[in-house]
Amino acid sequence: HTTVSRRIDRLEKSLKARLFVRGVKGFQPTAEALRLLSTAEAMETAAIIGRASLNDKELSPTVVRIGAPDGFGSIYLAPRLPVICRSRTNLHIELIATARNFSLTKREADIAFSLTRPTQGRIVARKLTEYSLFIYGSVEYLKRHKLIGDVKELRHHPFISYIDDLLFTPELNYLVAISKNIVAPFKSANLIAQLQACLSGAGLAVLPAFLAHGHPSLKPVLRERVHLTRTFYMQMHEDSRKVRLIQDVADFISDQVRSDKALFKPVF
Repeated sequence: HTTVSRRIDRLEKSLKARLFVRGVKGFQPTAEALRLLSTAEAMETAAIIGRASLNDKELSPTVVRIGAPDGFGSIYLAPRLPVICRSRTNLHIELIATARNFSLTKREADIAFSLTRPTQGRIVARKLTEYSLFIYGSVEYLKRHKLIGDVKELRHHPFISYIDDLLFTPELNYLVAISKNIVAPFKSANLIAQLQACLSGAGLAVLPAFLAHGHPSLKPVLRERVHLTRTFYMQMHEDSRKVRLIQDVADFISDQVRSDKALFKPVF
């Protein structure tokens, strides 16, 4: 912190302009700083492209950081990304699989996945895939209860769901899309935790089909009547499209998802 602060002081003195207002919540840019922003971004872009041109010759390792929702990152991406690492000796991948949005502007990730298309900033996004979600219950849980034949009967069953005030996107608020009378006595901000609770027989859960696919003990409930669809968007900073290795990783993920279309949109 002290080093950054010292360098900002030096920059302000050299420019003879105040760039930031110091406050208890951090530094806020002044009007002068905002006017300088486009020039700073151009300098950053040039630095990224210059570094990438050296890495293309495999002179040093390149780290590509990927931010993804916990289920998609942990269950789908984690087993597949090592394949491209083995084929590129200069590629190191850092996978952040957690339930939150990632700021590409702040360089929290080189490639990020979201459930909504970004509308601001120098972010380039493309639709990766739609995916299906169903209500699932474990075989053990379903054996203990009567056959569920109607959506109205769901109110008699405990659900496993997200914590309402920790939802990082409204697209995850599944239960209100199914019924107003559903009760979820167990909630977690982590999708893997919800999966494990459902596997244990704790109740019913709305899960992505690609997540439940690897667990034969999970069975869909009312699959003809309750079928939700969401979309994954792949995002990159505008500058990242000019870095070949980042673009190669993005293309690899797109190819993998395309070949696994039936996993994301299964037909029963």
